[in-house]
Amino acid sequence: MSQIGRRLVPLLDRVLIERFAAETKTKGGIMIPEKALNKVQSGTVVAVGPGAKNEKGDVMPVSVKVGDKVLLPEYGGHKIEIDDKEMYLFRDSDILGKWEN
Repeated sequence: MSQIGRRLVPLLDRVLIERFAAETKTKGGIMIPEKALNKVQSGTVVAVGPGAKNEKGDVMPVSVKVGDKVLLPEYGGHKIEIDDKEMYLFRDSDILGKWEN
């Protein structure tokens, strides 16, 4: 677990994610202007909460773990800044998928 994951522990079914950096250069070496960059929709899980409770009171574990590469929705998540790094808190159910290694 990273240092950030030790300092901020998400509650319930929330997941702390660091988005991948946007590509600023094409494969051919052409620089892409900042206004033309697309929002990156993938990231790395930095920390996870213990899970949310279901109707019976049982804790349902989060479906991802620290280090997983995930696919994110274009909009959503709560943006926070920790040690000059941009992080996002998402609910486990908002994460669209997990990349296989």
